[in-house]
Amino acid sequence: MTQTSFTDLGLSDLLAQAAQKAGMKRPTLIQKEGIPPLLAGRDVLLPGQTGTGKTAAFVLPALQKLSELKTEQDEDSIPRILILEPTRDLAMQTAGVCRQLGRQLPLRTRVVCGGIPKEQQALSLAQGADIIVATHGRLLDIVEKGDLTLEHIIYLVLDEADRLLDDEFSASMTALVPYIADKPQTVFCSATLPEPVMTLAKKVTKDPVRVELDEQEITPQRIQQQALFIREDQKEPLLQRLLEMNSQNKKKKAGRTIIFTKTKQKADFTAKLLRRQNFKAISLHGGQTQGERKKALERYQNQEDGILITTDIAARGLDINDIQLVVNMDLPQSPEIYIHRIGRTARAGKFGRAVTFATLEERTRLRDIERHIQHRIRIITPETLG
Repeated sequence: MTQTSFTDLGLSDLLAQAAQKAGMKRPTLIQKEGIPPLLAGRDVLLPGQTGTGKTAAFVLPALQKLSELKTEQDEDSIPRILILEPTRDLAMQTAGVCRQLGRQLPLRTRVVCGGIPKEQQALSLAQGADIIVATHGRLLDIVEKGDLTLEHIIYLVLDEADRLLDDEFSASMTALVPYIADKPQTVFCSATLPEPVMTLAKKVTKDPVRVELDEQEITPQRIQQQALFIREDQKEPLLQRLLEMNSQNKKKKAGRTIIFTKTKQKADFTAKLLRRQNFKAISLHGGQTQGERKKALERYQNQEDGILITTDIAARGLDINDIQLVVNMDLPQSPEIYIHRIGRTARAGKFGRAVTFATLEERTRLRDIERHIQHRIRIITPETLG
């Protein structure tokens, strides 16, 4: 049985080669199911799990549509593709994917988000843009001032669309609608599709193709999932012990660790605590500037055995390779966030481990997670931590 290639999906040789150079040897399931209908002009609902190749699944068809349009009409750079992201970190990352995959095409990708001077963004947009990757608030501000027009948008991506129901996003989204071209082809990405999210999907899409991943794609069987019931004051010493045991295990190749905490203050405190124990620990959270977060991620990615302590800002979408261990130092607020967190490991066919610290009072929430993922998390004790 022959394996599916990117050209089999309908992509041009140039884009298939770009995918190969970016390390995508073969299309993932989400790319196999999502790219053909997007190339055919259909609206598509994509699952939002990270590590599935989701971003390339909506970027590659966008690049092909743009390259064909420019070849036919030889137009100047005007915004045709709009990708909306919930955070500036995701916007920067998605723009990077657009530039990487479209390197051989005469296309310009611009980022519109907070953390960059408005004057600088306006000047950049004045020089031309084919693809806009934006956060909602800054985009609305730029559009209302007349520095950017969205009336020629033909392809709209709502990434992490379940976040659009948050109050901070819904107001700006409502205000943006009149500025966007009427009924562009729409890609709707969401980790889950409960009724409120489906209601939004029905409003912005027309007869969409729904791509679904099986349960193994959501919480891969390659992840060894474990949980401990401990007191709050046991978390820090047990975390240090877990990391020491992990680093001493010579049977495994060195890999990165990511630790999730519920607050930015706890992320900073834990990072300092671990550095005093000679661990390569770096904190990442929303209280840092964009420049600080960028430097933190670069330092982390340059360390094969680095440890990142973060809030849920890094649970959604950020592409970090070779994470061997995920630690939920604090139990996540929902099963969906749990899926996002542990999805940082066991990517690209590799194996990983996820360890969750929970108090006895949180037993019900842990059971809710198990019901959602339809998988029994193995309960271990401090004595069987290794």
